[in-house]
Amino acid sequence: MAQILPIRFQEHVQLQSLGINAASIGFNTLTMESDKFICVREKVGEQNQVVILDMNDPTNVVRRPITADSAIMHPTTRVIALKSQRQLQIFNIDMKAKIKSHNMHEDVVFWKWISLNTIGMVTETAVYHWSVEGESVPQKMFDRNANLAGSQIINYRVNSDEKWLLLVGISAQQGRVVGNMQLYSKERGVSQPLEGHAAAFADLKLDGAAVPYKLFTFAVRTANGAKLHIVEVDHKEGTPPFQKRAVDVFFPPDAVNDFPVAMQVSKKYDIIFLVTKYGFIHLYDLETGTCIYMNRISGDTIFVTAEMEATSGIIGVNRKGQVLSVSIDEEHIIQYILTTLNNPELALRLATRNSLPGADSLVVDRFNVCLQTANWSEAAKIAATSPRGILRTPATIERFKQIPAAPNTPPPILQYFGILLEKGELNKVESIELARPVLQQGRKQLLEKWLKEDKLECSEELGDIVKQHDLTLALSVYLRANVPQKVVACFAETGQYNKIILYAKKVGYQPDYTYLLQYIMRMDPEKGSEFATLLINDEGGPLVNLEGIVDVFASLNMVQQATSFLLDALKENKPEHAALQTRLLEMNLMHAPQVADAILGNQMFTHYDRAYIAGLCEKAGLYQRALEHYTDIYDIKRTIVHTHLLQPEWVVNFFGTLSVEQSLECLREMLSNNIRQNLQIVVQVATKYSEQVGAAQLIELFESFKSFEGLYYYLGSVVNFSQDPEVHFKYIQAACRTGQLKEVERICRESNCYDPERVKTFLKEAKLTDQLPLIIVCDRFDFVHDLVLYLYQNNLYKYIEIYVQKVNPTRTPQVIGALLDVDCEESVIKNLLLSVRGAIPIDLLVEETEKRNRLKLLSPFLESRIKEGSTDPAVYNAIAKIYIDTNSNAEQFLKENEFYDARVVGKYCEKRDPYLAFIAYERGRCDQELIQITNENSMFKHQARYLVRRQDPELWNFALQPTNAYRRQLVDQVVATALPETQDPEDVSIAVKAFMAADLPSELIELLEKLVIEGSVFSDNRNLQNLLILTAVKTDKTRVMDYVTRLDNYDAPDIAGIAVGSDLFEEAFAIYKKYDQHVNAVTVLIQNLQNVDRAFEYAERVDQPEVWSKLAKAQLDHTRVKDAIDSYLKADDATNYAEVIQVAERANKFEDLVRFLQMARKKIREPAVESELVFAFAKTGRLADLEEFISAPNIAVIGQVGERCFEEKMYEAAKILFNNVSNWGRLASTLVYLNEYQSAVDCARKANATKVWKEVNAACVDNGEFRLAQICALHLIVHAEELEELIRLYERRGHFDELMTLLEAGLGLERAHMGMFTELAILYSKYKSERLMEHLRLFWQRINIPKVIRAVEAAHLWSELVFLYTHYDEYDNAALTIMSHSADAWEHATFKDIIVKVSNLEIYYKALRFYLDEQPLLINDLLTVMTPRVDHTRVVQMFQKTNNLPLIKPYLIAVQQANNQAVNNAYNELLIEEEDYKSLRDSIDHFDHFDNLALAQRLEKHELLEFRRIAAHLYKKNKRWRQSITLSKQDKLYKDAMETAAESRDTELAEELLQFFIDNGKKECFAACLFTCYDLLRPDVIMEIAWKNKLQDFAMPYYIQVVREYMTKVDALEKANQERTVKEVEKEKQDTTIIPGGGLGNPLMITYGGAPGFGVGGGAPGYGGVGVGGIPPGTYGGVNGFQTF
Repeated sequence: MAQILPIRFQEHVQLQSLGINAASIGFNTLTMESDKFICVREKVGEQNQVVILDMNDPTNVVRRPITADSAIMHPTTRVIALKSQRQLQIFNIDMKAKIKSHNMHEDVVFWKWISLNTIGMVTETAVYHWSVEGESVPQKMFDRNANLAGSQIINYRVNSDEKWLLLVGISAQQGRVVGNMQLYSKERGVSQPLEGHAAAFADLKLDGAAVPYKLFTFAVRTANGAKLHIVEVDHKEGTPPFQKRAVDVFFPPDAVNDFPVAMQVSKKYDIIFLVTKYGFIHLYDLETGTCIYMNRISGDTIFVTAEMEATSGIIGVNRKGQVLSVSIDEEHIIQYILTTLNNPELALRLATRNSLPGADSLVVDRFNVCLQTANWSEAAKIAATSPRGILRTPATIERFKQIPAAPNTPPPILQYFGILLEKGELNKVESIELARPVLQQGRKQLLEKWLKEDKLECSEELGDIVKQHDLTLALSVYLRANVPQKVVACFAETGQYNKIILYAKKVGYQPDYTYLLQYIMRMDPEKGSEFATLLINDEGGPLVNLEGIVDVFASLNMVQQATSFLLDALKENKPEHAALQTRLLEMNLMHAPQVADAILGNQMFTHYDRAYIAGLCEKAGLYQRALEHYTDIYDIKRTIVHTHLLQPEWVVNFFGTLSVEQSLECLREMLSNNIRQNLQIVVQVATKYSEQVGAAQLIELFESFKSFEGLYYYLGSVVNFSQDPEVHFKYIQAACRTGQLKEVERICRESNCYDPERVKTFLKEAKLTDQLPLIIVCDRFDFVHDLVLYLYQNNLYKYIEIYVQKVNPTRTPQVIGALLDVDCEESVIKNLLLSVRGAIPIDLLVEETEKRNRLKLLSPFLESRIKEGSTDPAVYNAIAKIYIDTNSNAEQFLKENEFYDARVVGKYCEKRDPYLAFIAYERGRCDQELIQITNENSMFKHQARYLVRRQDPELWNFALQPTNAYRRQLVDQVVATALPETQDPEDVSIAVKAFMAADLPSELIELLEKLVIEGSVFSDNRNLQNLLILTAVKTDKTRVMDYVTRLDNYDAPDIAGIAVGSDLFEEAFAIYKKYDQHVNAVTVLIQNLQNVDRAFEYAERVDQPEVWSKLAKAQLDHTRVKDAIDSYLKADDATNYAEVIQVAERANKFEDLVRFLQMARKKIREPAVESELVFAFAKTGRLADLEEFISAPNIAVIGQVGERCFEEKMYEAAKILFNNVSNWGRLASTLVYLNEYQSAVDCARKANATKVWKEVNAACVDNGEFRLAQICALHLIVHAEELEELIRLYERRGHFDELMTLLEAGLGLERAHMGMFTELAILYSKYKSERLMEHLRLFWQRINIPKVIRAVEAAHLWSELVFLYTHYDEYDNAALTIMSHSADAWEHATFKDIIVKVSNLEIYYKALRFYLDEQPLLINDLLTVMTPRVDHTRVVQMFQKTNNLPLIKPYLIAVQQANNQAVNNAYNELLIEEEDYKSLRDSIDHFDHFDNLALAQRLEKHELLEFRRIAAHLYKKNKRWRQSITLSKQDKLYKDAMETAAESRDTELAEELLQFFIDNGKKECFAACLFTCYDLLRPDVIMEIAWKNKLQDFAMPYYIQVVREYMTKVDALEKANQERTVKEVEKEKQDTTIIPGGGLGNPLMITYGGAPGFGVGGGAPGYGGVGVGGIPPGTYGGVNGFQTF
């Protein structure tokens, strides 16, 4: 039998199988803050990643490209905290948002989540708490104690209320790992140093203590032993002190260096989980410190753990990447404690505290003992706290009830109930038993209190009991007990109708709502209406048919309530409610027409029978509603004439619902019946619907009744909005006919829609007394000529005057023109003009008179306007034209007058007198016109003078454009006349600029020479001299040298610069030289003339530093380094040191460079100068000067110079420089090239850089310095990335022994890594195979097994290969390797261990064939371990084929428990061959899976009796009764035959067997068969057979038994009948429920007076009193609030 274990051990996931690198599985790279997430930092290729593993979905690995020093996941949510150096950040992964960040002032060496919103952080000096909420920064908690100095922090914990804080660290001391802890109290602000490796806080609740104990537990292993301590912190006053515990922690003898690494306390079970470095798990009871269990769960160190919340266990990760958990096995832990630990007290305590199975018999025994010893309180406590409530049964309650109460003590039953209430909730039976006495004593407040505290389990029976005392409290019980029919009844009885529907929907109960509504309507009609509304408006659809509810209202004649209900129920206006809408309106039209009117007015419904309702409305006098519903035009016409009973506004709106034809018919009907009464409404209707009906039809309607008044009012209301010309014309007609002339005038003035010609004609024909409407029409539509003719011909002269004086003076020109056309007298026209005082458009007036050659007619009018002070240009234009035509001093007027329009007048003069036109254009600055007139008339002198005076560059540009055919004549006049006459420099400047802009260089030079050289007021003008030279530069370069020599007042630098730009270098040099600008002069020589020698001569002549510097730069550019440095020295200029250094180094002129740099160092203090000077010393071999320079204060970058010297292979100089700056790395490299290996190693040790070690190591290896090489290599092999290259270096040079010695030496290093162990194993496989196995046994956990497997397989080292396969869990390959190379690799014990772990089942059968061939005697031993996984049928077939079945008989016996057919057949065959009938009988009895009949047929012919008996037995088992009995009778096995007959249950077969015994004279067998087959035999048949064969004596015992049996049955029937009668009587006496059992369709009991079971009692009126059996007072005493029950 398998051993019972108290724990459950589970491997959740293997991290390496999820793609996580084994090197990343460690304390520094993997974190687990809870059992929800694992966070790993690893490097994939060149990218740093953070891997997040969700334990709820471990295959979905999340990788994020994050570079961080540490990462910890939040215990419950997808929030991650990252640390990079001193930068801390918290991110929400799902929201992709940063929550918080902070920069620490010191490094954080350890951190973890101590709660859901706080991170604990440990630095080298202190501990901080950082809250993720708000903007708070980390808060310092306490300073680290000195005992933790130099320790590696492995954990930080806080207790549940965060008042106690604990820091845990470990350190190596005296060859062992020492644990140091610091315990800190926040309240007291003090710390206590402790020695310990692992610790935890816990809360423990014990009986007798009001609050849980705050405990601190820690484990420590010292040099003298290991202890687990459990102590109390924060002891509360009034609580018994917790006894301190200190127990030994056992460590196996071979685990000398083992120590505790982690501790978790199960909150559920109060058990301590302690994990050690070597993978051992220890379980201790928190209360007593008792060790419950210890075993090894991992071969690798579990370096991180967390609480397993799901099982209240512990979960952790080991270095191999296994995620393991250990939790309590609730099914077996108690049994384990009882059987293995033999600790009943602990078992009882754990079982009671956690309700665990396994201690039931122990609890029951103790309970019985307490009852027997009259220890009632302890018995009550045991029953109340029994595991899983095994003692909380009705039987226990009855036992407590039967115990009499002792004097002055509460009854045991109350003690029992008191403890139950303290512990938690009562079950159903307990609640009922407690409620009876409480209610009997009137203490229902206690019951209410317990219900609120959820101390009672509610049930229907409890509710029935409570209902007799308090209906509301009973409702609460029914609700909690989920008894829907009782809850609904209580709601109805208490009037809480609105809750019935909510409750029924919530629990899925369907009461009879129609019946409930009937009851509620009778009791409270108002509440009934509300309830009906709730039924209809339910979210899931109506709960009751609407028609049924209306029928209820109708049956009770509740029209008002029905109306209120239906208005709410039908508010959605659905088509399916049409009949109900009709019914609602019908009942109100008959009983309350005003309500029906209001309903129809709200337009709530649209689906009722409109025609039927319309007729009812007309009968009720609601003509408006009737019209709203009628659709037949005859009905409408019959009703519409009652306008005196209708609202006019409504009638107007009603017409909007009719068609055009219907509207016209109704209007015609209204006018026909009573035109005086209805005209106003008809006009309103026509006005509102004019657009729809059409103005033409409405006009025709009014005109057909000759109602011009109606037509006027109708059109007056629409004319302002109509665009119809006919409407406007008809309105004008109607207004004229009704005498509304003001309205005619208005519409003529404002309307734009009428036909003006038609209106003009109508107004002429109308002969109105006032011609103003006609005047307005003609004025607006330009019928002025016709108007004047009409008025002049009809002698209406005053209206002409009125028109031009008052209506529209601006029409005066047209009026004058029309009067001239009719030959009106001039005097009349002149007087008319003088009488007009308004604004007359003079231009039009002049145009009208000019067309008729009557311009002089306007002279008096124009002169009068001038006298009035008019400044209108048109007036003066007209006067000017008159003066020009009459030649009345026109030139003087044109020169002096400023009001005329020069362009108009000039245009008028062009053909008459060009000079007058020039005067006008000049005065008005009409440039274009002036240019044109002067060109056309050869007036170039006037044009030139005008251009010079005008000073307009744009005009100059126009005049001098190349397309101007007269440009030459104009230029000649400008040069000869216009410019020499002027004294204004601005005139000259603009003219010169114009010549330049026109690109006339020759003409410009001609002009400038005339102004500058030939002598004028502008001869010394600097600008003109500059311009002359510049123009010559552009057009005639031969004149430039003459100009720069002759002229003295020009801008030399600018001119010289332009000359350089125009390649006139000699002219530029001459200018610079003339004006002593030596630097510019030498620049021209160097850069433009490119004559360095000439520049050198010029520099010697002027001897200025600036010139020497310029020359030095040029010499440097021409690589004349020595000359350039000499020039720089003469100039004492070091500014261009960078270029000098570059060129000198390129030309290898370091001697000259030293001179320059020594000068430069005196001028400037730059690192580059001094650095180059140092390098120049090195290049020139002046090492003494070099050492002297660097020993003195300097700012040279010595390190960089050293690098340059090293690259140039100047190793001696580099040695000096690197030594000066203590660059040990480069110094070591330099010494290697100088063959100073020992010194190189010393320097490499100081540098401690990988690159340096590699370089020095390679040099030492190449030169055979293996001791020094090993020193270097030991610093390289600790870096995994350098190891492979180092091994290749040694191997390529054949230094195999030295390489293995090196790696062996490196294994003891603190930083030894997996790669070192792996590579050494590979080297052993290649070069020293005899040492490989020892290495593998010692270090298999620290090697890369797959890599070594490949090497070992290549080396054909089969034993080692099997070892590696086994430890890499590659058991399939290990087994195949052993079988393939058994001579070298086979070992029976090892093979057995391996074969049970293989995953490919085919290997099992290969193993069996392998053993059958090579080790047949051990095959049963192999099969023993393979039994659980092999196919037994296949195994049997395999050995049957080879005739080796007897060889595996032990195996067949062992596996026969599986009841496999092949196994059973094979085993039975072996037993038959061995004639072992006992084993065969046992086999077929216990294992029936084989061909029973085939075996029986074979055995019935066997020569041995026992085998034939087995055949009969087989027939019996297969219900072949006759064959079995026949075979037994043949072998005279009568007992077997009788048993077979009895088992067959076949009466006929039994009677045949009896007959056989009689026939063969077997009287004893006859008697025995009667009792064996007693149940099958018929008494009458037996009596007959015995009587016939004279066997009454042998049958008498049978007769006696039969009589006794029949008597017993009769007695039982009588008793059952009596009990049934009693139950029926009791059932008739039982009370009935509030709703009869006949269903919800019956009347409610509360209103059903004739309900059975209700009598007269203490109930309210209308209720039957319910009789309740009482409990005699004084039955219970009082305890725990139960007094006076």
